[in-house]
Amino acid sequence: MDDSNFPDALKWTAEAKAKLKQIPFFVRAQAKARIEQLARQAEQEIITAELVERARLEFGQ
Repeated sequence: MDDSNFPDALKWTAEAKAKLKQIPFFVRAQAKARIEQLARQAEQEIITAELVERARLEFGQ
């Protein structure tokens, strides 16, 4: 089975994963969910460091 059957499956770049790890662990799951929501709204299949940064600015951190 390939990923084309799962359009909700998002890929994260190494840089985006590194930025996610910089988010405090107690809010990381919520941040990850919001970042993935932003990616879907923008119809992006790949989560980049820029998208993580945009979400961080939205959260006001």
